[in-house]
Amino acid sequence: MKRISLWWRWHGKHLHRDIKHGIKNLWRWFPTIWKDRNWDSHFIFEILAKKLEFQAKYIGDRNWHMNAKRDAEIMRLVVRLIRLNQEETYAMEYVDYYKSNISFEQTDETGNWFEMHDELLSENLDDYFAKYPRQYKLIMARQTNWVGNEIDTTDKKIVAMAIAHENQQRCHKLLFRIMEQNIRRWWD
Repeated sequence: MKRISLWWRWHGKHLHRDIKHGIKNLWRWFPTIWKDRNWDSHFIFEILAKKLEFQAKYIGDRNWHMNAKRDAEIMRLVVRLIRLNQEETYAMEYVDYYKSNISFEQTDETGNWFEMHDELLSENLDDYFAKYPRQYKLIMARQTNWVGNEIDTTDKKIVAMAIAHENQQRCHKLLFRIMEQNIRRWWD
C-alpha cells in the first residue's frame, strides 16, 4: 500500500501530463525517426541535431537561467556545425576553385574496367590557398595527406584536397569540442 501511495504522490497524479507530453514527443520525433537508418554517422548526427534544435528552443524560450539565451545560441551553432559536417562543406570547397571535365573510358572488352580522365578547364587554387594560409603552410611542411601518405606538393589539386580534408576535420573537432565544453550546462 505504501508503494502505491508513494507512486501516486510522486508520479501518478501527473500521469495525464506525462501522456500528453509523450504523445507530443511522438508527433515531433516521428519524421526524424521514420527517416532514421543504421547505415552511418549521418543518421546519428540527424538525431543529435534534432534534439539540440528542440532543446535550444525550449531553453531559449523559457529563459529561466542567466545564460539561457547564450546556451540556446551555442546549441544552434552546434546544429549548424553538424549540418556543415554532414554536407562535407569544407571537404568539397576546393571544387569551387577547380573546374575540370571528368570522363571515363572503357579499358577492356568486358566493360568491367574504366580509366578516369580529368581534363582541366580552369583553376584558381591560389585564391583557395590564400583563403587558408595556415593550413597551406601546414600541408606543405608536413607533405603528407590525412592518411599519412606522401603528397606531391607540386600538384595543386592534391594540395587543395589535403587542405579541404584538414578543414573538414577541423569542423568535426570544433563541433565536439564545443559540445564537450558546454553540454553539462544545457539544462533547465
